Order: sequence, then structure tokens, then C-alpha cells
Amino acid sequence: MGTHIKLTAGDGHEFGAYRVDPAGAPKGGIVVIQEIFGVNRHIRSVADRFAALGYVAIAPALFDRIEAGFECGYSPEEVQGAMRFVANPPIQAWMLDIAAARKAIADVGKIAVTGFCLGGTLTYGAAVNLPGFSVAVGYYGGQIVRMADQSPKIPTMLHFGELDAHIPMSDVETIKSKQPSVDVYTYNAGHGFQCDERDSFAPEAAQIAWGRTLRFIDSHM
Repeated sequence: MGTHIKLTAGDGHEFGAYRVDPAGAPKGGIVVIQEIFGVNRHIRSVADRFAALGYVAIAPALFDRIEAGFECGYSPEEVQGAMRFVANPPIQAWMLDIAAARKAIADVGKIAVTGFCLGGTLTYGAAVNLPGFSVAVGYYGGQIVRMADQSPKIPTMLHFGELDAHIPMSDVETIKSKQPSVDVYTYNAGHGFQCDERDSFAPEAAQIAWGRTLRFIDSHM
């Protein structure tokens, strides 16, 4: 199990994070970026899975800039409530938080970044803008297409659901055409297919995407 810690971003903002260390010597680190549901049980479980595989994992609580300690589940009411956090998202400030999370584990070796939904978009943003990462993997980031003219500075892999009601496949094709060096995979699944607590969970797609993610990260660490 991990621990809840405090970090300080470059602008002085103090925020929470969930950190979990492997049992043995770490083979690197990974920053896990949340969805709009906060650093909830699912995000913590993703961090736990990476730690079980030998990585130091850290998940920064990005929404602490708006409401400290927020997390929720996936009911329609909770989804609606969480949407307020992305009505006017402080993207540049969140990048400071992601950079601080990377810095907090920089002593363990190479650092990867991964994220889901909102975190998928921010993962691509980190690959484009933030120094210090070695590899990036984003899942169903709906706003990546807005950054598709910007090339990642590190090896990057993206996963999308072909049945995603929020991300049209035309956006995915735009990303693929503008960034041919990015590994883009699609699955017969909807939005949030990697999360086993959501109705949209697609076990087969999730297993394939997770395997690809681990091999990709391992190959660049």
C-alpha cells in the first residue's frame, strides 16, 4: 500500500499525492495522472500495479488547486459533479504539479508518465512540454487532438476506444496523420475501457492495452 504525501509545485502551491514504492530496488519511476474523478481508488490501484512491477509510482492530486482532497466514483451524478473541474482547466498550473511529482521521484532513475482521460491529455502535454521524462503512455485523452501539431520529445504511445462517444475516430486519425512517430492503438471499446470500476470497462481491450503499455515503458527505461 502507498502513502499520501505533500508536494510543492514551482509556483509554491502545496498539494497532495499518492506514492507507492516497490518491495525491492526500483527499476525506475512513473507519474500516474488522474481522470476527472481525482486520485481515487482506481488511480491508486494503477499506481499499486506499477509498484508491484518494480516502479516507484506517484499520482499527484491535481484538483487540490480547486478543491483539496476531492475524489469520487462513476455514477452519473458523480460524473456531472466532477465536470466542474474541467470547465476552465488550469493546464499550465497542472503541468507544474506534474513536474513536481516527477522531481519527487527523480532519484530512482528514468521516469515515465501515464494518464487516463484528462490525464491522457495531460500525459501528451507532458511529453511535449516537460523535460525529465523518458516515455509517455496516454489513454483516451480527449483534447490531445488540439495539441496534434506539437510533437512529443519522448517516445509516446496512445490508446483510444473506437466506440468512445467523447472522442470521434476522426480526431484519432488526425493525431495519427500529424504525428506518425507516435504509437496509436484503437480498441473495440468505449471511453474509460481500462477502468474496472466503470460500466465501460472492456476486459479484453484493457488487458491488451496494459500489456502494450508495460512493454513500451520497459523498453524505454
